[in-house]
Amino acid sequence: MEQLQVRAVVTDGCKVAKEPRITSPRGFRAAGLHAGIKRKRKDLGMIVCEVPASAAAVYTMNAFQAAPLKVTREGLEVEGRMQAMIVNSGNANACTGRRGLDDARRMRQETARQLKIPEHLVGVVSTGVIGEPLPMDRMLRAIPGLVEQLAPEGQDSFCRSILTTDTFTKASEVRLTVQGKEVRVAGAAKGSGMVHPNMATMLAFINTDAAVEPPVLQRILRKVTDQTFNMITVDGDCSTNDMVTAMASGLAGNEPLTEDHPDWPAFCRAFAHVARDLARQIARDGEGATRLVEVTVTGAETEEGARRAAKAIVGSSLVKTAVFGADPNWGRIVCALGYSGAIFDPDRVEVYIGSICAVRDGRPVPMDEAAGRRELEQDPVRLRVNLNRGAAQATAWGCDLTYDYVRINASYRT
Repeated sequence: MEQLQVRAVVTDGCKVAKEPRITSPRGFRAAGLHAGIKRKRKDLGMIVCEVPASAAAVYTMNAFQAAPLKVTREGLEVEGRMQAMIVNSGNANACTGRRGLDDARRMRQETARQLKIPEHLVGVVSTGVIGEPLPMDRMLRAIPGLVEQLAPEGQDSFCRSILTTDTFTKASEVRLTVQGKEVRVAGAAKGSGMVHPNMATMLAFINTDAAVEPPVLQRILRKVTDQTFNMITVDGDCSTNDMVTAMASGLAGNEPLTEDHPDWPAFCRAFAHVARDLARQIARDGEGATRLVEVTVTGAETEEGARRAAKAIVGSSLVKTAVFGADPNWGRIVCALGYSGAIFDPDRVEVYIGSICAVRDGRPVPMDEAAGRRELEQDPVRLRVNLNRGAAQATAWGCDLTYDYVRINASYRT
């Protein structure tokens, strides 16, 4: 009997799992093991669906796209379906030329051979150090054992196998009802540094047992990514390897979901909840971070303008260091807002540090410095800006910038 418990219904109408599992949606198994890319920790993982699943993906905006992204993209273009994802950490297989592409295809080929499925149904994902060839002899030897370990209970080993500088595994799951049937949406992710809007050195995998056709799944993944994964930043660097994928097994037994389906809004809320939860976990685990920072911009003319403003503020090194030092220096917030590209009237802007109004009508409000410091010592730290110009709003997530960030990245390869 399944032991997974769920919490009470939350505000978005979904039941949130206490112990989320990427394998909870019907039809999915996972595994992870140590293949020898890293010195000791798990570094090779796999997610498999028992049927060819509808699939979708979004990729990094970096011009130096790693070989695995190209191989996964070419597989998806065949029929918009995937049945397996093989993921390695410790080596990005990026900037590795022709050899890198050949190695990614060899990973795909061996995985397909072991699973006895067509090659184009296997996605390939890598994360880690750039510019070094994969130790293919070790990886190819490890794949058969990885396949043998695949199980519905493989959640933890898979989540650990995809980590690099992360300090904890990241997972989320919700359940909802579609046409009277229980539908599950679950995700797992990794990400800690080189994280910036338009994705980052982050990977995210979202599985569902809902029936959703590939084009519809691609549209919702793109929209939700723009609202969640593309709204986080740790350090302003955009990686060569980030990717978010989604697979829908259809084994819940519902009629295929479309934008016209009566349960579509509920499914969108569930899908967005998982993505937003994973995005927040990535931002909270920023390298060396001590606090999550949440920036909400309201009163914008357009959603794009609100996003620009929120991302500029949460990505500002000066704002991030002020949060680390608990310095309620609101000038850094308005400075970042000013160069964000958002349209606003400076004389109508309000700025809040937690519950404290620091700026009204573009001018400072007398503030208790000690109270301001206390707000910045909270976790998460919440900053809010009201442009007082329209009805659009957006939220971005990041973290503080600490001494440990420099220490971690000064010795990343060693």
